[in-house]
Amino acid sequence: MKKMEEVAVLVQARLSSQRCPQKMVRPFAGSTLTEITLQKLVKSELIPTQNIYLSVFEEPLKEIGKRAGINLFERSERSALWDGGPDAHLTEMYEWWDKIPFKYVVMVNACTPFLELATIESFISAYCESDSMGMFAVMEKMNYFWDDNYNLLTPLRDGAMNTKNVQKTYEGAHCLYASRLDTIGNGIWMGDFSIAGEIELFPVHEKECFDVDYEWEFEVYSQLYEALQS
Repeated sequence: MKKMEEVAVLVQARLSSQRCPQKMVRPFAGSTLTEITLQKLVKSELIPTQNIYLSVFEEPLKEIGKRAGINLFERSERSALWDGGPDAHLTEMYEWWDKIPFKYVVMVNACTPFLELATIESFISAYCESDSMGMFAVMEKMNYFWDDNYNLLTPLRDGAMNTKNVQKTYEGAHCLYASRLDTIGNGIWMGDFSIAGEIELFPVHEKECFDVDYEWEFEVYSQLYEALQS
């Protein structure tokens, strides 16, 4: 069991995206991706405002955080340009791991504007009630998958291709993550992925997991988000 006062809720953003430049501050459905996420978090009755952090380097992102009235973590330029190469360490990207006064962290991906506050709160509550070191949001799938050698990973049942009868698999949703902070120093984020069950999975509906990563997604999701708000 974990206490809410031990959990930081953190959004990390940067402006160096190459596939969709400046996406965190560009106009998105009358707002920005960063503001949409922060506005949800500050409305929460579960998350104390003092537990919310925005980890950023660039001034336009800092200004958004100041307007939201939450904590700012001064991210370094090196962290903002982190490319996750073979020699990179988690502490380069997650510089706050030993610098914020919390035992645990829940990261919210600000590139998923359809993620609902109720889902974020449910994720945090489930993590607090869990004994697991880490938790990872996933999408439940019932489909057929093959590996790179064309071996079927989800065998047919009853000899018929019917997705209703396929064994469930889970795909990373990349919208919510939870971890102990101290393990990051040892290169462990959420837990050991090679040990079944060490990282607890939290299913999220696919409709909340649209992740703005490419230019076409920015345009399409912005229109869809605006339409759903009207």
